[in-house]
Formats: sequence, C-alpha cells, structure tokens
Amino acid sequence: MNLILFLSNCIIPVLILYIVCLGLTMRLNIFDIFIEGVKDGLKTVAGIIPTLIGLLTAVGVLRAADVFGYLGKICAPVLEKLAMAPEVLSLMFIKLFSSTAATGLMLDIFTQYGVDSRNGWLSALVLSCTESCIYTMSIYYMSQKITKTRWTLAGALTAAVAGIGASFVLTGMIY
Repeated sequence: MNLILFLSNCIIPVLILYIVCLGLTMRLNIFDIFIEGVKDGLKTVAGIIPTLIGLLTAVGVLRAADVFGYLGKICAPVLEKLAMAPEVLSLMFIKLFSSTAATGLMLDIFTQYGVDSRNGWLSALVLSCTESCIYTMSIYYMSQKITKTRWTLAGALTAAVAGIGASFVLTGMIY
C-alpha cells in the first residue's frame, strides 16, 4: 500500500519532468509554449464563464424556491413505492445541471439518512452513474460556438436515465 501511495505522489512531478526534458532535447522554447497554452486556457475560461454563472444561478434559484421539494411532494406516492426519499429525486434533477450542487445535496442526504442507508447508497450511485449533461453540453458547445446540437440532448438524457436505472438495480442488489 505504501508503494502505491509513493507512486501516486510521484507520478505527476515525474511526468512534468519528462515533458520538460523531452522539450529540452528537442530544442524547443518550453516557456513560450507554456505561455501560449496558458493564454489559450484563459480564452476558454473567459468564454465559458457567462454560461457557468447562468447555470449556477439557475440551480441556486430553483433550490432557494424549493422547486425540487414541491416536485418531491407531488411524486410522494411513487417515491414511497420505490422506498426513496424526495431528496434523492431532487438530486437526480440537480445532477443534470451541476455536479457540485448535487454533491452538496448528497452530503445533506448522508447527514439526514446515513451513509450506509438505502438513500445514501442510491444517491452515491446516482452521482457515480450519471453526468451533468446540461452543464457539459452548454459549456462545450458555448466554448466551441456549436449551434446545431441535433440529437445530443436526447442521447445524454437517455444515458442519464440508464445510469439512474443502473443505480436502482445496484441499490436493489445491496438492499
């Protein structure tokens, strides 16, 4: 175990040293290449910040307005049959928009129901088996200025539903 920890601590510095040495042997101006990469990265960040702020604001407004709580109350009969807390349903919707907000909600679920509870397992598996597809699509498409998305959203939502289904199956196998 100590060997694995040692290797994991050394791998990135060794990789950086290897890249620098390779650049030096090829007689490249490493610092200028690094600066160009930083400039490109900052352009990308500047391009996606408005989208990121908009998505995070929308998720914050929905959480503050307790929209997901009302949705949980509407779906309460179905949730009881699935033995699932309303917060897990909220987590499934929030995960489509923001992984960070979903992680915060999952920590709330862990605090309220316990890490080893059915709701704890289900929420952890939902976060593991799904992607924040609305966020990812908006960031990638905004940064590349893609306007014709065709079937991307349908495919991403289908994959999210499949991941949620897999989470239920795996949780059912545990409980």
